[in-house]
Amino acid sequence: MSEKTLGESRVRTSFNPANAGLVDQIKQKTAELIDLVSSIDNTSNGELARVKLLAMTEYESAAHWAVKAATFGL
Repeated sequence: MSEKTLGESRVRTSFNPANAGLVDQIKQKTAELIDLVSSIDNTSNGELARVKLLAMTEYESAAHWAVKAATFGL
């Protein structure tokens, strides 16, 4: 089993008890976005590090609500 990326860990890509394909897609695309933002170099720039973390947090939050919408009523 390969090690998960930061994005995959944050959105728990392997957790999908409803086994819904749309949930897998939402989580995978969100993980990719988190990994993309994470790759931005912020060496010795505290403000850039802060906005990167904010962006990643917002992606996580959006994924939560999108998964909730995708599984609503299941």
